Amino acid sequence: MKGFRTDINGLRAWAVVAVVLFHFGVPGFSGGFVGVDIFFVISGYLMTGIILQKLASDTKFSIFDFYLARSRRIVPALLFLCFVLMIVGWFFLPSIQYEQLAKHAISAILFISNIVFWRESGYFDASSHEKWLLHSWSLSVEWQFYIIFPIVLLVLWKLIPNKRFLVWMMILGVIASLTLSILASQKYVSASFYLLPTRAWELLIGGLVYHYGPKLKLAGKHRVWLEYMGIALILVSIVFFTGDMAWPGYLAAVPVIGCSMVLIANKEQSIFTGSYVAQWLGKTSYSIYLWHWPLAVLLYISGTSRNPILVSIAIGMSILLGWLSWRFIESPSRVALTKIHRIPQLGATSALVLGLILVPSYWIYNSDGVGTSGRYPANIDQMFAEANNVNPMRSECSNLERLLGDPCKYGGENLGAIVIGDSHAMAVVRAIEAALPSQEQHVLDLTLSSCPTIANVKSLKRGPECGQFVESVINALSEVPRNVPILIVNRISGYIEGPNEPDRAAEIPTPDRYLNDPFDSRDETFYAEMKDGIVKTACRMSATHSVYLMRPIPELKENVPSTMGWSSVFGATKRLALPIEEYRERHRVAIEAQNQAASQCGVHILDPLPLLCDEEFCYGDFNGRPVYYDDDHLSLFGAERLEPLWQKMFDKR
Repeated sequence: MKGFRTDINGLRAWAVVAVVLFHFGVPGFSGGFVGVDIFFVISGYLMTGIILQKLASDTKFSIFDFYLARSRRIVPALLFLCFVLMIVGWFFLPSIQYEQLAKHAISAILFISNIVFWRESGYFDASSHEKWLLHSWSLSVEWQFYIIFPIVLLVLWKLIPNKRFLVWMMILGVIASLTLSILASQKYVSASFYLLPTRAWELLIGGLVYHYGPKLKLAGKHRVWLEYMGIALILVSIVFFTGDMAWPGYLAAVPVIGCSMVLIANKEQSIFTGSYVAQWLGKTSYSIYLWHWPLAVLLYISGTSRNPILVSIAIGMSILLGWLSWRFIESPSRVALTKIHRIPQLGATSALVLGLILVPSYWIYNSDGVGTSGRYPANIDQMFAEANNVNPMRSECSNLERLLGDPCKYGGENLGAIVIGDSHAMAVVRAIEAALPSQEQHVLDLTLSSCPTIANVKSLKRGPECGQFVESVINALSEVPRNVPILIVNRISGYIEGPNEPDRAAEIPTPDRYLNDPFDSRDETFYAEMKDGIVKTACRMSATHSVYLMRPIPELKENVPSTMGWSSVFGATKRLALPIEEYRERHRVAIEAQNQAASQCGVHILDPLPLLCDEEFCYGDFNGRPVYYDDDHLSLFGAERLEPLWQKMFDKR
């Protein structure tokens, strides 16, 4: 591409300012996350220009050189950030979090972190604010686009060497990706947010703007008004959009169109993008973006993310570190690598990546964060370590293929109890084993993550497999001795009301589960259908066996081991507590269903509240030790605290 465009550089400034202020929780920037969408449009514009110019000219287009050029722009600063974080983490992070950082550093450098974060999202996920390299997901999306896009264009060009044909293929790509984005953002929230197929349309829009923008030949005043409208759309997105919105769906078109308008306007001397400040922030935007998020994580784990003075300092530090990275890493490395022949350049870059990050991080990850325990007092180390105090068989046993073939058994030869439910049931199954009357008995583990114990329930995401599994369990109970008790444990209100973690708010509006037809909202008809399914399933089981329904486990909404550990590190002992009234309100429908099952067919109720709560609050710890391994799953220690409940099952036989 010819010439330096100040409007593009200024747009980068708008994007990075929006993202940074959003992540630091600055009022008025609730939609600042759209800055990433602006970056995507800009990248698509620039990359399309580079590729189409090469294809249309007599100059041979080299994909290898294209990749090297992108590497010179992106890799050095990212590599340096990962290296610094790994060094600091050695002295600062507890083992479990250092191990996670090593994993994320590997995925960031390999540009697959968006896939890793997508796969991590869900039941066993740490809070997004505890992931030091979470922001690298957008770089991975861009890099995946850089890999695929030129290959596709080159193949199409070989077939039909016509620019118009390529543009029509890009239009089809926009339609397909945008349609997928709109549909997926309602049902597959995490996948839609993190993965390239639902983001590609934003980059392709940038490419279409590159092709069609110059053809419009707008007059000066029209360009001015077009820029005004584009900036207005961007501002509306930044100010009025919120993180609760399903994203990226059709609403993402607002900032994308706004950015496209500014690009088409091509105003070099704009008051919005052409100022010295905008130009300075634009040229340092990549490095500022890299460094701001670790500082946001630091504020979060220290419990100071709402302190306006510290937030202001962190924003200033983001800009300073970004400038230092741009001045001493990003710019010099790009110039230096350009002067080296491409083969030595590739070798030098690969050696740095392997030596500084991949090999050390792989060793640390496979050594469970080796060498990073013991730096804090024993009680604080124990707080962090509770995150690993889980059933080591949970992934192996909570597997549908395993459950339908040879389910896990804990204990001796004789069947002593059956545990049915989701991951909340998996969290307590070993404690049931410890409470068995005889060592010759075992617990049969019939737990399946994200699967409520409702016969024939269906899921928008997983289809009918969960409900079919529950139905098969009920049918198999006829072969189980009648004196074997059945314990049902579920995060039942998670299915009825949706998740209560703040960073999963986008999943709440539309119910995922249904028995007959999907629901658009959580209305009284939906509640009645869920209650009916819970009651009928429990009563069918109670026709042949003693059934025990566990009241919902309190959900603390924050990662208990991490929050307690970091608050202690920073000198503020924070005891996580949930008001009992909030518990009762959230679980009202679930408790009504359980009470109905108890009165209708004699199902027994086990209530953990007397062991986890007092008259006002439910707590995340007992005597300073976490009883959860995240925000809502009991650790092995927490499950053992409920032994009096487990004994009730066996005392009544």
